Amino acid sequence: MVTPNGDASVLDELRRSGANQYDLGTFNEAVIIETIRLAGIISRTEISNRTGLTQQSVSRILRILLQQGLLVEEAQERAERLGKPRTPVRLRSNAAHAVGIHIDPEVLTVAVVDLDGQIVSRETVALAADLDAATLVDLAATTVTSVIGASRVPTDTLLGVGVAVPGPINADGTLLNLPLQPAWRDLEIRQLLQQRLNHPVIVEKDGTAAAIGERWIGRSARARDFAYLYLGTGVGSGLILNGSIYRGGTANAGEFGQLCALRMGEWDATGGPRMMAECNPTASLPVIAEGFGYVAADAGIQDEAGRYKAVCKAAADGDEAARKAVAQVAGVIAQGAVGLVDLLDIDLIVLGGPAFEKTIAAEFLTSIDRAVNSHPIARATRTVAVEESMLQADAAAIGAASTIFHDAFTPRVGGGSTQARRLPK
Repeated sequence: MVTPNGDASVLDELRRSGANQYDLGTFNEAVIIETIRLAGIISRTEISNRTGLTQQSVSRILRILLQQGLLVEEAQERAERLGKPRTPVRLRSNAAHAVGIHIDPEVLTVAVVDLDGQIVSRETVALAADLDAATLVDLAATTVTSVIGASRVPTDTLLGVGVAVPGPINADGTLLNLPLQPAWRDLEIRQLLQQRLNHPVIVEKDGTAAAIGERWIGRSARARDFAYLYLGTGVGSGLILNGSIYRGGTANAGEFGQLCALRMGEWDATGGPRMMAECNPTASLPVIAEGFGYVAADAGIQDEAGRYKAVCKAAADGDEAARKAVAQVAGVIAQGAVGLVDLLDIDLIVLGGPAFEKTIAAEFLTSIDRAVNSHPIARATRTVAVEESMLQADAAAIGAASTIFHDAFTPRVGGGSTQARRLPK
């Protein structure tokens, strides 16, 4: 068995030494929780078979988790071979909750999410272009308090607050030089929110948060390595490698725009990768479409999101200029995806985020699928699946909440969270 953090050798060594007959504390609990989460519903015997733990150890730990209310037993089933009834278990969805905050330059989304990734309560707030950092923190804290109140979840089930933000960030949760919102640069948002909310707070890049959410919600369907291409105000990526999130040394892994520029051979005046317009699709798609001769059907649409959606719909309805613009944006992102596949040797790309409109999904999926199965050096050794995210438009908010579940329940050997805080169970 490979543990969720990818360390097969550690668990193999535990098996050989017989250490699994003894109480290894929260690591074994986390291994069992992860096994149940991936399966959805599973019997004690199946847990023992999948983890390598003895049935006695499994039964003892399950008793504890059932008493704590984290698990619930399903109706008894009859085992086919032995004729003995078995009682499978599953996670109790309302046993724990987390708050997910998605901070985008244009909109703030806050959601209370349960263990199954279902939104219990949600609120969105439009953000002014000139919103200062102090007001952003006040607004986020006030909205979190409002959403928690509306959710009516018991406070003792609330594990913490996850925050998804545009990158780059510091590993301590400080926003750095955000290219689309300079007013928030050097904002110590994790520390400030934690002081205001009195809950543990984790800050992740939006693409990273979405990948964690996809892994958590996707269960066994996302229990392998993949890259999540996150289409928002910009395009980013989150990486699940060896069964766990890969953040990099400074929590900034997955910067996607420069990878696209490298693949396309686009350089700025300093000789570095050029910031490509296609990697900010909500702003660039209408402009690119106009360059092809697109004329908006409703000239009264002023906001960026509205113009973007209008071009996406026009492309789906057959407008040639809009269709060419969508194909151009998808083509550039597809080249970046080729770079990811070549670099990481992965066989799954997941697409999602608020800018991944249903009306253009087919074009993006097809373009990226064609590129990642035609151009990578080792293409003969694998077929890369390109799939739509299970999280849809609220990928970052649900993903942000999932970072709390991931940190609290995912087994790891000798590791803590990105911001050096292991959340309480």
